[in-house]
Amino acid sequence: MGADLGEMAGEYDVVEASIATLMADMAAGKLTSEALVAAYQVRIAAIDWDGPELRSVIALSPRALDDARTLDAERRAGALRGPLHGVPILVKDNIDTDDGTATTAGSLALADNITLRDAPVVRRLKAAGAVVIGKTNLSEWANIRSRYSISGWSGVGGLTRNPYVLDRGGAGSSTGTGAAIAASLAAAGVGTETDGSVTAPSSFAGLVGLKPTVGLVSRTHIIPISHSQDTAGPTARCVADAALLLTAMAGSDPDDAATAEADERRTDYLSALTGATLLGKRLGVLSWAAKLRPDVDAVFAAAVARLRAEGAEVVTVEFTPPESLGRDEHLVLMTELKAGLNAYFATMPDQVGCRTLTDVIAFNRATPRELALFGQELLEKADATPGLDDPAYLKHRADNLRAAGAEGIDKLLAEHHLDALIAPSYGPAGRIDVVGGDHGLGHSSSLPAIAGYPHLTVPMGQVRGLPVGLSFIGPAWSEAALLALGHAFEQAVPARQAPTYLPTLEDTPEIAAALTPAAAARTISANTKS
Repeated sequence: MGADLGEMAGEYDVVEASIATLMADMAAGKLTSEALVAAYQVRIAAIDWDGPELRSVIALSPRALDDARTLDAERRAGALRGPLHGVPILVKDNIDTDDGTATTAGSLALADNITLRDAPVVRRLKAAGAVVIGKTNLSEWANIRSRYSISGWSGVGGLTRNPYVLDRGGAGSSTGTGAAIAASLAAAGVGTETDGSVTAPSSFAGLVGLKPTVGLVSRTHIIPISHSQDTAGPTARCVADAALLLTAMAGSDPDDAATAEADERRTDYLSALTGATLLGKRLGVLSWAAKLRPDVDAVFAAAVARLRAEGAEVVTVEFTPPESLGRDEHLVLMTELKAGLNAYFATMPDQVGCRTLTDVIAFNRATPRELALFGQELLEKADATPGLDDPAYLKHRADNLRAAGAEGIDKLLAEHHLDALIAPSYGPAGRIDVVGGDHGLGHSSSLPAIAGYPHLTVPMGQVRGLPVGLSFIGPAWSEAALLALGHAFEQAVPARQAPTYLPTLEDTPEIAAALTPAAAARTISANTKS
């Protein structure tokens, strides 16, 4: 099969290829969708399963090549489905796909969850011509199992590694999507975010990632955490590709009440990039999220200087969210997690043994691999919550929504007459730590996540070869404006660099030399021995 795939793939180089390039080459007859799918499958085998062993792809679709052949036949007949016709993408493995693969959320408890249905967001992407070639690994249960979790690890998929430096991890739960798209294992990808899980993996992997307004994209048939904060979002190597995906993904769904306004609000996000400029834009540095560490701060200062050079007015916005913000969010997520998971479980096929959150907790206790690295105290806490009618939950949700939205982002934008808020998205990727778990650095995601507002990250630069991103945050339904800002910045500061697959930073000459004792120290040691 490998040889056959190689023959189909030919010599086409998919590394860093944009969707515009792929579409142009297919239109010119230089490439077929079948050959493109084969090229990505060959690369997944070489980069993800062998070679650096990124472990970012959890399953390949057995129907991808057939789907590509169908799209090639349609192209020959002059019938294009849309702007993604024949373009291979990957989706996170908490999103249902009708291709014979299971939707597991990374958990062995859902290994038999072969739903044979497309989530509406997948149906929309296919209607635009996309080929779903597989599912990406994720932080198990979208990183809501334990406070001591390791981002990018799941019982099913193992541990995803950062393609820039392999002993570094990801962040958020869409870790596999971030690593895979950074490594050019597909043209673009779809992740999901509750708080940081599209934007953080994208920032860590030098990508463009957009968390849309909650309600712009359907959540039906996506394994949930929070109906207040969950949304799917695009991950890509450039803003134009993210805009293309969002245009296809956005829209109302009668089974998701939050999307009632989506058809009215959605637009052609790629067209919105035409004439994108920073000239005359007023941007507010979100002080609370802007100070991380000196090396990140230096990259951010350079980005701000470039924004000003391009004609933007940049001001500092002093803001500290209330101390209750994180605590209230936690209670909301715990309550909504139980309700949402149990509702999703009720729609799973009969062969799945776990039918409730209580069942999952019991399964994990009986399955050593699941609890080998960290526990499940958050699942247990969620299972003990009283339900969506709980007055404490309702109060915390209302308080948090007001603090992050009306009295947070909305107030800041209005008082300072801003087009958007900006901040470093996150710090650089931390080392994988199987004892201490994640070591995150960054605060940009919480306000837009809790408010349900859009949050865009674009590559801003690197710290010792590790990417860091720049965040643009706006009010509800401002995706087109944020993408235009991100596109203008991307043109002024083309900061994305392809990954290098370094085993560890300590092996680079500069750092290795710094870690070696100085000559004077060696002399002292020698004299001491004598």
